[in-house]
Amino acid sequence: MKAPDLNENDEPLSQVLHQWTVKATLPPRFQDSVWHSIKRRESEAFSWTAFIARLTTAITRPALASSYLAVLVLAGLLAGYLEAKSASAHAEAQLSARYVHLVDPYRSHLH
Repeated sequence: MKAPDLNENDEPLSQVLHQWTVKATLPPRFQDSVWHSIKRRESEAFSWTAFIARLTTAITRPALASSYLAVLVLAGLLAGYLEAKSASAHAEAQLSARYVHLVDPYRSHLH
């Protein structure tokens, strides 16, 4: 933080502040306990930025990136296969019903 500009009226205040000294002492190991507290809170808090940074670092490695890409391609192929299988089964059932209706129109009323 930048100190504000002093004018002539602040000279007595400036002199008093320069003469002032702190006489209080900090408790033993105060600085260590502060740093310990900071590290503990950092480790407890989940940070999205840290997660994204770790993910980005991991994905930039060629071996992991290629395996990630392979998993995504396989997942896409599996999803496409399952969707096509479902659509094919539905179309087959419709065609079977139409065929039965064409061969024996009265048979469809029995089921």
